[in-house]
Amino acid sequence: MNTTLNDHLPLIAIIRGVTPDTVIDVANILIEEGFTMIEVPLNSPQALQSIKMLVDEFGTQKYLIGAGTVTNLELAEQVIATGANLVVTPNCVPEVISRSVAAGCATFPGIVTPTEAFNALHAGATGLKLFPISMVGIAGMKAMMSVLPQGTGLYPVGGIDPSIDSMKPYVGAGAAGFGLGSSLYKPTMTLADIRQNARNFVNNFKACLPV
Repeated sequence: MNTTLNDHLPLIAIIRGVTPDTVIDVANILIEEGFTMIEVPLNSPQALQSIKMLVDEFGTQKYLIGAGTVTNLELAEQVIATGANLVVTPNCVPEVISRSVAAGCATFPGIVTPTEAFNALHAGATGLKLFPISMVGIAGMKAMMSVLPQGTGLYPVGGIDPSIDSMKPYVGAGAAGFGLGSSLYKPTMTLADIRQNARNFVNNFKACLPV
């Protein structure tokens, strides 16, 4: 499984609430607009079925496909069994991180404190999901970066919208990318809306990067 991030646009699409009957259409749009990391939160309807469908349809050579809201080891095992190669959590459970990494999954645990951050890195985390970013803020993120190992990827999640104004301050402070939820996808959105949101996120994120 491909768990290196060098070839991936560092935006994780969080498609909470997606259902098996729409998941392929939604993912096709996201991929066409440049996304390569897609997360189906486990509190979505029939989430494991949707994840398996994505893995079967798109494979895991070019894409990171898997689950969010993986809060314990039992859930992690269920996700791994689908063939997924992406595990995202809202919390820091070292055994979930280490098991997911051992299974070849890119793993982004949720953290808000330096203690959680170091515990996650010690367990082998691929990157750190700063969630909710509203609890940390840009100043908190900068302070955390000052003590974390150089090269640690921080991904703010929560309240990021598809505008340069929303993303640029975090990118300027050193964020590696973002996890994108309801500003990218809601089950009530049309496919055209999802495409426009995806395009705006990709274009405006790239506009935030240093030249």
